[in-house]
Amino acid sequence: MSLPSEPTPSSTTSDMQTDYVVGQDNIQGRLGPFGFDIHNRVFVVSALASVIFIVLTLLFPERAGSIFQSIVSFSTGTLDSYFMIVVDGFILFCLALVVLPYGKVRLGGPDATPEYGYLSWFAMLFAAGIGIGLLFFGVLEPVYHANVSLPLGIASPFGADGALNPNAIADATAMGLAGTYLHWGIHGWAVYVVMALALSIFTYNKGLPFSIRSAFFPILGERVWGWWGHAIDILAVFSTLFGLATSLGLGAQQANAGMNFVFGLDVNTTTQVIVIVLVTAVALVSVWRGLEGGVKKLSEINMAMAVLFFFFVLFAGPTLAALSGFWTGLETYVTEFLPLSAPFGREDDAYRQSWTIFYWAWWISWAPFVGMFIARVSRGRTVREFVICVLLIPSLFIFIWMGVFGATALEQLYANPAGSLVKEYVIDNYSPELSLFGMLNELPLSGLMSTLGIILALIFFVTSSDSGSLVIDTITAGGKIDAPRPQRMFWATVEGLIAIVLLIGGGLSALQAGVTATATPFSVVMILMCYSIIKALNGELRQLRRKAA
Repeated sequence: MSLPSEPTPSSTTSDMQTDYVVGQDNIQGRLGPFGFDIHNRVFVVSALASVIFIVLTLLFPERAGSIFQSIVSFSTGTLDSYFMIVVDGFILFCLALVVLPYGKVRLGGPDATPEYGYLSWFAMLFAAGIGIGLLFFGVLEPVYHANVSLPLGIASPFGADGALNPNAIADATAMGLAGTYLHWGIHGWAVYVVMALALSIFTYNKGLPFSIRSAFFPILGERVWGWWGHAIDILAVFSTLFGLATSLGLGAQQANAGMNFVFGLDVNTTTQVIVIVLVTAVALVSVWRGLEGGVKKLSEINMAMAVLFFFFVLFAGPTLAALSGFWTGLETYVTEFLPLSAPFGREDDAYRQSWTIFYWAWWISWAPFVGMFIARVSRGRTVREFVICVLLIPSLFIFIWMGVFGATALEQLYANPAGSLVKEYVIDNYSPELSLFGMLNELPLSGLMSTLGIILALIFFVTSSDSGSLVIDTITAGGKIDAPRPQRMFWATVEGLIAIVLLIGGGLSALQAGVTATATPFSVVMILMCYSIIKALNGELRQLRRKAA
């Protein structure tokens, strides 16, 4: 994923005027051969807190692991209904924007025109929120939900005696895929809509700086440029850092598992740390080369390889079963949407608490990162067009990927459960990072395609680190996107170090803890954003009515 050039306002309205200038609170200078241009409070607090977190976790890994586990237990066991209500609320908010008169407001003003055609815009929306999760969870989730977590209490095809019940296969396949679609569909993209819409309206329509704090001008007024705004931006930095660290940690685990599967390399934390160090080094080179020479080229290579990888799985595997599974899962997702979204009266705690809540926190933590990207490429769209397309287009692409990979793995599993590596890695001996390679093992050219899967995971790793560094640097540079390159390299290094200390401090549970710890307070920020969006849109509607009169 690469970021377009800095957005500039298309029009301004008189209801939100400010004398604030982007970068006015920055400190500029040189430190040896390197220049710097940093927000004097946001950068310093974010950097110091990150370093302190890294040092303390390395010094006290066992204590850190215990704290991380407590955070996960509290978030999934106590805040589960809260997270589900919040994300369900974002969907209702999006639907209201579509059906109410707000939908006709144009991002950038009445005369703004889209900068990108539909095809280019759809492609960038697809690229925006896609990361290592497609590879890590594409096989794991459908198989696990169909046979272990059992959303909405469906019966597992494997009975208590371990024997396969053919009558339960169809329902399990459909619900396993539908449960996966829930986590990757419009719930998560509704989170991104809120963030991206807030950034778009307050930048393009209100003429405020391209900064998360700008969305709170209706609430805080000029105070948004002070410590209230600093706190919002610092929280956004940590939300992005831990969201990215989770993706990087999962990517390292999967790459290590693939190396073990193909080359026999040991699976352990030390190897995963080495993977993170090496890939972060590559990310530093890419960050130094900049958008055109680094991030953009890697993103293009990444997308081309992912498309080839997808079509190989589709046509080398049981093609008709894969396509049929995708469609059946989509139908079930639509018909069971409300029960799967319900925050209360559920008995499927293993599915809802262990999976859904983690995902809702992960989406929220990625919101500043992906929201900034979507906002940059969406000027000129109406609110209605923006909301519908951001909710549906990327979701459909993801459903196709997850449906094909998941249905292929489930077909392999039920055709030969005794000899299925998918069953071994997902059901019998839970090794989530190996699930993709278990599925590839039963396809032609398994060694070559497993190697390609490792390379894809590593490139996803690099592009996520690159793009995340650019976003965090923008926030900590007071909204500037042309800050000196060493600052972006600093944040790329910090992302890698946080991923390392989370792995050392507790593996997957620590990664989940990092996400939920930052997503909880940031969810409150996003709820307040909804109020600010309505205030801004009311002003735009008044302007349209005056113009029409």
